[in-house]
Amino acid sequence: MPAKNYQVATYLTSAAEFKQLPEDKGVEVAFSGCSNAGKSSTMNALTNNKTLARTSKTPGRTQLINLFSLDDDRRIVDLPGFGYAKVPDRIKAKWQTNIDLYLRERDCLQGIVLVSDMRHPLKTFECDMMAWASMSGMPMLVLLNKMDKLSKGAAASTVQKVRNHVKTLDGNITVLPFSAMKKEGLPEVLEVLDDWFAF
Repeated sequence: MPAKNYQVATYLTSAAEFKQLPEDKGVEVAFSGCSNAGKSSTMNALTNNKTLARTSKTPGRTQLINLFSLDDDRRIVDLPGFGYAKVPDRIKAKWQTNIDLYLRERDCLQGIVLVSDMRHPLKTFECDMMAWASMSGMPMLVLLNKMDKLSKGAAASTVQKVRNHVKTLDGNITVLPFSAMKKEGLPEVLEVLDDWFAF
């Protein structure tokens, strides 16, 4: 079961522009990921709330920076997904600008959860995000989601492959296997988040 600290998550606000974000104080943990990696499902599993983050058969539905409150000082942030189709390039560029600003300028950001489809790891965007986290000193948790879709051997091999990649980077990056559908690996995820949020 998810920790009680996360079951209280409630929608706070959405921002189409960086300047629309709430006051830069407290602690925020941001969730990012390629389209169809299961980012929304991961957030819903974490909070034990199937409707917290929108899930859809059409990937890339998250078009705003969405914030969810845990208490007065702690927030979960849902960043727009990457790799979405059927979206004009000018809109993609705007999202990219807002995300870049958020990652570089948001002082209360304490860590990033990068959700990846275990069946298709180390996509260009994911490697770029890991490299950025390493260079900026930002703690990152790489969640290899959908472990339930692979055999134990294949899952273990993928985890090792990604960990080997992370070893080439000089950063605070943790790699964990996960299943949002079956909530496998949830205690290990909560341990990392509890540390970032100082619970």
